[in-house]
Amino acid sequence: MKRKIVLGIGNILNSDEGVGVHAVLRMQQDAGEDLAVEFLDGGTLGLDLLPIVEDASHLLLLDAIDAGLRPGSVIELDGEEIPKFSGIKLSLHQTTFQDVLSLAQLRGGLPERLYLIGVQPVSLELGTELSPEVANVVPDILKRAWAVVRTW
Repeated sequence: MKRKIVLGIGNILNSDEGVGVHAVLRMQQDAGEDLAVEFLDGGTLGLDLLPIVEDASHLLLLDAIDAGLRPGSVIELDGEEIPKFSGIKLSLHQTTFQDVLSLAQLRGGLPERLYLIGVQPVSLELGTELSPEVANVVPDILKRAWAVVRTW
């Protein structure tokens, strides 16, 4: 049976780069045990995430995204809007997650429902705390993420 997964990706040791992991851990804390959704910390596992992606029917990605927007801006992309080739820089920590999506697509294993919620970072400096601008939008990210999960 295919899985419904919320996947936070990023490096929690580089300030705002870890926003996806911080957000997915908050969702996991707030979720009821009877919810048929998995909340996973994908960290910076890169290609090791391919089996998780291919095993999902529904996949919500939470990450720091360099979209050239005002710091703290929330970005939402649905399905085909998400770039899947590393020629387009999407994630700040590495482009290998785009490679994971590209490989899953080539192998016919992309989830039927794929959604991304990201935030434009302020700082990627060494540190475990989010910048105030990004920390302030985490409740909005969570609200939007729960809205996506409710449609599943």
